[in-house]
Amino acid sequence: MENQIKIRTKQIGIQVIKLVDELPKKMSTWVISKQIMRCSTSVGANYRAACRAKSEADFLNKLRIVEEESDETSYWLEILEEASLIEPVRIEKLKKEVNEITAIIVASQKTVQKKPVSNKN
Repeated sequence: MENQIKIRTKQIGIQVIKLVDELPKKMSTWVISKQIMRCSTSVGANYRAACRAKSEADFLNKLRIVEEESDETSYWLEILEEASLIEPVRIEKLKKEVNEITAIIVASQKTVQKKPVSNKN
């Protein structure tokens, strides 16, 4: 499952890169492009970092960052759609994927938090 999530989170960044290249060349899209590129590529990068976490606390912290970046990506997709800068049909699947990843990450956080603390004595 971990490898599958790595692939999916990387694909979010790749899909956003392609989306940004399709946007009209305007000041508004330039600003949004920078924001959405940063957060969408951060989803995959931070998930990979979480997979290499040094401790459970480190893992949870990195998952929280993935959640934040994924949610921010969703926000910018909504802005692009609601400002009529992109056709809703163009980002429908991407929005769904970002929301699914966010839900998976939140569920993962809850699972880790419910685990009993192990004694290392």
